[in-house]
Amino acid sequence: MKDLGELKYFLGIEFSRSQESIVMYQRKYALELVSELGLAGGKPAATPLEFNHKLTSIEFDKEIPYANTTLDNELEEKGSYQRLVGRLLYLTMTRPDIAFMVQLLNQYIPAPKLSHMEVALRVVRYIKTAPGLGLFMPAKACKELVAYCYSDLGACVETRRSVTGYAVKFGEACISWKSKKQGTESKSSVEAEFRSMASTVAKVVWVT
Repeated sequence: MKDLGELKYFLGIEFSRSQESIVMYQRKYALELVSELGLAGGKPAATPLEFNHKLTSIEFDKEIPYANTTLDNELEEKGSYQRLVGRLLYLTMTRPDIAFMVQLLNQYIPAPKLSHMEVALRVVRYIKTAPGLGLFMPAKACKELVAYCYSDLGACVETRRSVTGYAVKFGEACISWKSKKQGTESKSSVEAEFRSMASTVAKVVWVT
């Protein structure tokens, strides 16, 4: 937290302290984002992405026309999408729950489509459901370091690469998390899981 310096004020990072814990969150920053996008009166979303919904690029749609059956043109105002994804990236500092979606949206920054913008706005409506969510850091001493990881085989429909995700907890505090597409294509779920575990172990070794 000390390393954040003046950045914590720019990102609207707030702290709630008690004898039992410290909670770090970005409620003001999240509410400002919702308000600026005109979604204050909109319906909140229960999840950041619809179940089994896949995003594709414009190039992929051209090569495989049936991949997108609805009219989905390139976004004319790319800057609005790029700024929105950039602001969502800042929110991942205290919101591990949107890390997967933000890294996914970030892949389409060079040439976003209308559907990408709609999904990005859905993430904001999801944030609206609980803008005060953040990181819980208990005050009690702990020596237990636990890591969780997962892999989503062939999550990217374009490259068939899997996605690695992990979360590292020190006691009850989540201290590190990430969601990233794997560098190479895995031939099986076992291979994808081993790649995910290798990335997680490497992170744990770095943390310790």
